[in-house]
Amino acid sequence: MLVELRAENYAVIDHAIAGFGPGLNLLTGETGAGKSILVDALALLMGGKASAEVVRHGAEKAVVACVFESTANAESILEENGIDSGGTEIILRREIQSTGKGRVFVNNQPATVAVLRQLAPELALVHAQSESLASFDQAQQRGLLDRFGGLSTDNVSDAYTRWRAAQSRLDELIQGEQDRLRMVDLWSYQSKEIEAAHLEAGEDEALETEKRVLANAEKLYAAAMGAFERLYESGDSAEAALRAALRHVEELARYDARFTDSAQQLASARATVGEIGSSLRDYAEGINASPERLAEIEDRLAQLDRLKRKYGATIAEIVAFAEDVARKLAEVEDRDEILKTLRAELESAAKEYRSAAQALSAERRAAAIRLAKLAEAQINSLAMKVKFEVAVYSAQELNSEKAKDVKGTGFSPYINPANKTGALAPEGNTIHWTSTGWDTVEYRISTNPGEPLKPLHEIASGGEMSRVMLALKVSVEEGAAKPKKKSPTPRTLVFDEIDIGIGGRAAEAVGQKLKSLSRGQQVLCVTHLPQIAAFADQHFVVEKRDSAGRTKTRISQLDDPARTQEVARMLSGATVTETSLQHAAQMIAASR
Repeated sequence: MLVELRAENYAVIDHAIAGFGPGLNLLTGETGAGKSILVDALALLMGGKASAEVVRHGAEKAVVACVFESTANAESILEENGIDSGGTEIILRREIQSTGKGRVFVNNQPATVAVLRQLAPELALVHAQSESLASFDQAQQRGLLDRFGGLSTDNVSDAYTRWRAAQSRLDELIQGEQDRLRMVDLWSYQSKEIEAAHLEAGEDEALETEKRVLANAEKLYAAAMGAFERLYESGDSAEAALRAALRHVEELARYDARFTDSAQQLASARATVGEIGSSLRDYAEGINASPERLAEIEDRLAQLDRLKRKYGATIAEIVAFAEDVARKLAEVEDRDEILKTLRAELESAAKEYRSAAQALSAERRAAAIRLAKLAEAQINSLAMKVKFEVAVYSAQELNSEKAKDVKGTGFSPYINPANKTGALAPEGNTIHWTSTGWDTVEYRISTNPGEPLKPLHEIASGGEMSRVMLALKVSVEEGAAKPKKKSPTPRTLVFDEIDIGIGGRAAEAVGQKLKSLSRGQQVLCVTHLPQIAAFADQHFVVEKRDSAGRTKTRISQLDDPARTQEVARMLSGATVTETSLQHAAQMIAASR
C-alpha cells in the first residue's frame, strides 16, 4: 500500500506531501491544479522515463519520493540487488537535475531505474494519461489473466529450469568440441603428471613439520634433553625436589590430617613431572638428524610446490583439478555415448516442458474466453460501446492463413483463444520458451462498431485506457477462480482522469466499481466528477495558489464538512449553494 507521496520542485509543484490510506483515495481540484502531475510523479518512481522539463523553473533539481508498505517479494528484489531492507516500509526517491541527469535511491541507498522497474509490479500499477502502455506490458497482461484463472506457472517454471540446464550441458559439449580436441594432449600430460605424484591428503603439512624438525635436530635434541635433565635426571631435578618435599608432607599428614590433600597433590605433581620427563627423553631419542631424509623431504616439497603453481593452491585443489581433467578426457573418449545420454535428457526435459506449457495454454485460453466476456460487459457499463477479446497465441502454433504476417518466422501472430485448429510447430522450435510458458497474451479492443479488434495501445485513448483497466481489474477481482497459487498483484492501483467523456449513471457506475475494487486493494484515482468523488474513503483536494509572484500547489485531506463542500463545488461550480450542499451530502450518504 502507498503510505506517502512527496514532490519538491516538480513541474508546478514547489512542495507537496500527501499521506494515503487503505481503500479508495480520490484526488479532486480545479483543472490545472496539479492532480495528474502527482500521478506522473508516482509513475516516475515506478521507473518511468525522466526529463529535465519536469524541474520547476528556477530550481536546480526536482525530487519525488514515496513510502510503500513492504512485501515479501519486494524484500527479495531488494536482496537480489544488494539493497538493505527498510523494515516494514520501502522508501523510493528520485532526483532529476536541471541538466537532465538523475539519481535513484531505495531505502536511502543508491540504486538504479532498473531496480524501480523490478519493484513496480509488486508495489503499484499506474495508469497515467502518458503511461498507459508502459504500465500494461506483456507481463502485466499475462499476469492479470493468470490471476483471473487462478493459474500457477510453477510446473512450467520447474520444467523450463530442467530443460535449460540440459540444453546448456549439451551446448557446452558440442560447442567446445574443437577446443577439447586441441586440449587432449595437454589434458593427458596434466593427468599423468598428477597421477605420477601419488598425492596424499595433508602430506605437505606433515612434510613441512618433519622438515622443520630435521633442519633443527641439534637444537631440538639439546632442548629436549636439557628439559629432561632439569625435570628428572639431575640431582637437583624437579622430581628429586618433589620427592623430598613429599616425604616431609607425608610425615606431617601422619599427625595432622589437614596435610593429607597436600601430600596427594604433591604425589600427583611428581607423577606428572615423571611423565613429561619420559616423553621428552623419548622425543630426543627419536630425533634422527639424517641429511639424506632432509634432502628427500625437500625434493618432495619442491615437487608439490610445482604442482601447486600449475594446478591449485592445495593438494585438495590439485586432486579436484585432476578429476576435472579426467572428466573432460572421458567426455572426449566417450563423446558419442555422452551426447546420446545428454540428448535423451534434453528430449525428456523438452517433452516435460511441452506437456506443462500446453496444459497451461489450454487453461489460459479457457480463462481468456471467460475474462473477455466479463470485461466487455464491465467496460460497456462505463459509457463505452466496445467489443473486447483476450487473445492467447504462441509461436508454437502455426496458422497457415496468417503465417506470412510474422517477420519471417512462419508462425501465426494471432491465435484466437476459441481456435482449436492450430497445428504444432516443429518440436525443435524453442525460441519462445520461457519460465512462464510460451504464450503471448494480448488484450484487444474495438471501440467503434465495424472496426477490427486491435491491441489496446493502438485504439484506446488515455481516459478509455483507464476505464478499460478499471473494468478489467473489477472483472478479475469479482470473477477470479480460486487460485492454485495466488499470483503477485500490485498493492496499489492508480487511475488518472478515469471519468473523461462520461457522466450521469455511467459516472456513478465508475464510482461503484472503484469502490468495489478498493475493498481488496488500495486505489488512488484522479476525478472531476462528484458522482465518483462521493465514494471516497479518503478525499484529497489539490489547490493552486499564487504566493510572492510564484504558483504553489497544496494537497489537503478533507474532513467530512470540507468533503461535502468540495463535492458541492464540483456539482455547482464556483458558487456553492445550499441546494448543492444538500445534494452533495445526500450523494456521500448514499455512497456509504
